[in-house]
Amino acid sequence: MKIGYARVSTAKQDLTAQLDALRALGVEEKNVHVDHGLTGTSRARPGLEKALAAVREGDELVVTKLDRLARSIRDARDIADELADQGVTLRLGNSAYDPTDPMGKMMFNMLATFAEFEADLIRARTREGMAVAKAKGKLRGKKPKLSPTQEKHLVELWQAGEHTSAELAQEFGVARSTVYRAVERAGVSPRVKESAPA
Repeated sequence: MKIGYARVSTAKQDLTAQLDALRALGVEEKNVHVDHGLTGTSRARPGLEKALAAVREGDELVVTKLDRLARSIRDARDIADELADQGVTLRLGNSAYDPTDPMGKMMFNMLATFAEFEADLIRARTREGMAVAKAKGKLRGKKPKLSPTQEKHLVELWQAGEHTSAELAQEFGVARSTVYRAVERAGVSPRVKESAPA
């Protein structure tokens, strides 16, 4: 049996090309396991775990490219070794990986090295981009839940003592934790015990 695995790193990416390629390689749609929006640098992926659990001796685990399976040299080797120990063939596109073939092993290690190198480059570019954006004042984090005017009004209502935090949260469409943070920022002491107004 052929078990397929496909992965994309972000929610915006599309799995269609990988799924089409897996079908072309003879993998039935019902036997394809996917991870959407998960990095290959972490082995803790639900789709990968299901794919590895599904293979049996004599089966093939099929991926379009090695970097879809792993972006870490250690993970790539560990997965390949585990599959070999189970008598499962690892197929990378049209090529079957043979761990007993010195040339095949060297090519596999090179592919794993490039996959990890690309992941490191992506991380470095992301860090650089964030640093540049921060320096230009464009990286400011999440937009506040309340405008300064709304927050001021919320704190005034809190201080009046006529509304509970739950009522204020509902009124402003926020979580109670947002109410508490607004009160804390304003330097107002939280009420020791809340009770609904009579």
